[in-house]
Amino acid sequence: MQTFTQLTSTVMPLPVNNIDTDQIIPARYLKVLDKASVAEGLFADWRYLSDGSPNPDFVLNQPLYQGAQVLLAGNNFGSGSSREHAPWALTGSGFRCVISTGFADIFNNNALKNGLLPLVVDESFFQQLLEKVQSNPKTEVTVNLENQTVLVEENNLSFEFEINPFAKKCLISGQDQLEYILSFEDKIIQFEQQTS
Repeated sequence: MQTFTQLTSTVMPLPVNNIDTDQIIPARYLKVLDKASVAEGLFADWRYLSDGSPNPDFVLNQPLYQGAQVLLAGNNFGSGSSREHAPWALTGSGFRCVISTGFADIFNNNALKNGLLPLVVDESFFQQLLEKVQSNPKTEVTVNLENQTVLVEENNLSFEFEINPFAKKCLISGQDQLEYILSFEDKIIQFEQQTS
């Protein structure tokens, strides 16, 4: 997992509420186990036309937003079934953070476990950021995980966000939860030997 301390990036707007995991990554892509290959299925039903060609109207295919590492998504992002492929598809497509007014709990947990920061903001900040990004696609945000802030410097728009302390520690260190626990393997073995 890649370390996450601070990220400055443009933002791709997708202000649609209730985007479920089947819309993020349709079920037909769930047989793919290679995290990098899953990216092809990200928003596939919206991203591609019926003949398989890219849908020029879908934001992921628009040159203005290419290279964005932050997705600005509508409320209740990631609802539906639990599928780890959803954060895999997002990270495989270059996203490191999704900003929304709310996430489904299961998606939120899966994202954090896979190095993707689900960042919850209030409606006011969301609308101001959306307006800024839609009027100027070159707008950049800086997400500072250590300080738990997101900032749009050009108009001094900022927001302090909450995150689970353990998830924060894992993201900053670039370790998933299992890797973090295994980093204490010698101490765990020592403890087991002392107590047996």
